[in-house]
Amino acid sequence: MNYFTYTLPNGIRLIHQYIDSPVAHCGVIFNTGSRDEKPDEQGMAHFIEHTIFKGTQKRKAYHILSRLEDVGGELNAYTTKEETALYASFLNEYYNRTIELFSDILINSTFPEKELKKEKEVIIEEINSYNDSPSELIFDEFEDLVYDGHPIGRNILGTPENIKRFNRNDVKRFIRENYNTDEMVICSVGKITPKKLQTLVERHFSHVPENPRKHQREKFTGYKPETRLIHKDTFQAHCIIGNEAYDSQHPRRIAMLLLNNILGGQSMNSRLNLSLRERNGMAYNVESSYTAYTDTGILNIYFGTDKENLDRAIKLVHREIEKLQTQAMGSLQLSKAKKQMIGQLAMAQENREDLMLTLGKSFQLYNRVDSLEKINAKIEKVTASELMEIANEVLDREKLSTLIFK
Repeated sequence: MNYFTYTLPNGIRLIHQYIDSPVAHCGVIFNTGSRDEKPDEQGMAHFIEHTIFKGTQKRKAYHILSRLEDVGGELNAYTTKEETALYASFLNEYYNRTIELFSDILINSTFPEKELKKEKEVIIEEINSYNDSPSELIFDEFEDLVYDGHPIGRNILGTPENIKRFNRNDVKRFIRENYNTDEMVICSVGKITPKKLQTLVERHFSHVPENPRKHQREKFTGYKPETRLIHKDTFQAHCIIGNEAYDSQHPRRIAMLLLNNILGGQSMNSRLNLSLRERNGMAYNVESSYTAYTDTGILNIYFGTDKENLDRAIKLVHREIEKLQTQAMGSLQLSKAKKQMIGQLAMAQENREDLMLTLGKSFQLYNRVDSLEKINAKIEKVTASELMEIANEVLDREKLSTLIFK
């Protein structure tokens, strides 16, 4: 993979991949998310994601939104447990317009109290809507169960009580303490030379004062498996089964991704989908997911089913887990699983916006980006015995937690 990297004197990093396309994608990623909030700040990172578009020293909210949309571009943002991103898609000729806008938003936002008040109502409605969706809510409730009492387990959206209390000074303080220049990556995919892009980034970001991170994140320890039943007025029963898993630096992370893909990944021929949906008709949606954080990780299995079928569905899930733990995959079976994952990764890179964000996140986390060839080589090295070992370690029945909405 041919990509260009550069670090400004203030610590801000740039990564760019040249692609001959009329459409470009660019973003700014901060290594800051909801886990960096204090208890009384829960929801702040997401609140900032919403309100950072509400006005700068020289632009009102309308002018911020129109700056790219007037030329056919799109401006967006997201917040996770460990990162916040501002990103855009636009025609190549508007690189300067986009990077100048990023700079203005990130450096000169004024967070007018009038706009904050309006956006609070929007976010509270978002929270209420989310709480009405058990198939989404259960994922956050499960992380809260696994990471009991730890910041990484808290809901990203926050609480209405906290949101109502936030003011301009709170926002400014959180940004000052958590949006650090040495934890900031500008990522780009488009038809612009590295030299020209570097010049634009220097023009608009070199004046940002150096602000290195001073605090360390609280490491999670002390996981204890738990089974919890919560009564909900829902037609379906919703269930998550899972465990703490490998962090983003773990040498078995790639093998963990492969195991998850085999168990309940995005394909219709995953073992859980074949068992619960295709053979037994018990679930419309069944999946497993693996998320690696900087110092921990989580693997979970989710399904929704008729309440009368819940116990049987749970038994089917454990049966598939036991097969992974006790029956080594044959060489042909394993080869097919590897080819499937390699193909999925290659296809994902065809989405240029996702590619841009992947470049930024990888550079943020590892200070490098592995080529597809290198990743594929790591996948090919995974053995059947290694997958069995991981299944027995991470999916050990004695270590699994279960959360049920019924």
